[in-house]
Amino acid sequence: MKSIWMRWTQKSLPAWLVVGAILSCTPLTADEILVPGTGVKLSQVGDDFEAEDWGYKFNGLKSSEEIDGNTRSPTGRATNGRWYEGIKRGHPDVIKRVATPAGGLEGSNGSLLLQSLKTGVPGRPSYRMQQEDFICNIHYRLKGAIPVHQSPSCVVRVYLPPVDQWENRTGPHFAFRAALDTTVTNKNAGIFGIGSKTEKETYWPGMFIEFVSKDGTQREEDYAHIRVRANRRGGDYKSIPIPTTGWWTFGISVTPNGQVHYFAKPGVENLTVEDHIATEFPYSFRAERFKTFFFNVCNGDNGRTWSTPWIIDDPTLYYLPD
Repeated sequence: MKSIWMRWTQKSLPAWLVVGAILSCTPLTADEILVPGTGVKLSQVGDDFEAEDWGYKFNGLKSSEEIDGNTRSPTGRATNGRWYEGIKRGHPDVIKRVATPAGGLEGSNGSLLLQSLKTGVPGRPSYRMQQEDFICNIHYRLKGAIPVHQSPSCVVRVYLPPVDQWENRTGPHFAFRAALDTTVTNKNAGIFGIGSKTEKETYWPGMFIEFVSKDGTQREEDYAHIRVRANRRGGDYKSIPIPTTGWWTFGISVTPNGQVHYFAKPGVENLTVEDHIATEFPYSFRAERFKTFFFNVCNGDNGRTWSTPWIIDDPTLYYLPD
């Protein structure tokens, strides 16, 4: 594959930021946008991957509950208790501490490689895109979710490898997402459908790194962009292009009004309001609690082709104390 970024330069940045502002569902002022990383860092959760003995216990075959109903307990766990396997889709095949690639955060010696080969049901390729979850252990280490009036936010640095290391497949390759919940009122089922009930609803907004391969298309070059999940109707949409590999910084924040704010930029510097790319009430929900954040690793699940090797560093959670 040729470089997907040969026609863009860093001088394009202001134009992307304008696009990000247009994609937001409502015009916002800087005072209405919460920059991820604002407030107090919660040291009980997240990770810097600096411990040389950092490890992960896979505990046998991965879970695939969302596909075939099989959770295959016990699920995988990081030895430091900060990460665990998602029961819906399992965990990546490779979860390994590696040396931080050049250009990373100052003083960082360790980062985490996430990569997968068999992303669907173990031993049964589906030959279609599948995804796996690597989940931050917030619920147990913090004894519950964070209410949105405390303005929770999460930040991570992600290393995008050189283009020739990407899986040559059009579609989503990686995601940084949050798990939020809210209260919804549903009509009762049945013949008469009388009455309604109120219950919690969990949803998972976030940002996907999506690749469009020139192979099999009429494009002259490969292309990559960030896709936001989701708008008020629950639809994903294309946001800013990704013009360069190397380190990127991503952030998600939730404000007391229940809105979700999305941020992204190349490099490892702290996010600012200029890095805002979208704001939404995903699925028309107003978030009430921040449950966790997590990562998706995706591939074509053909049993032969590895996913793109993703490296993350310093995933961190913040909040504003009462």
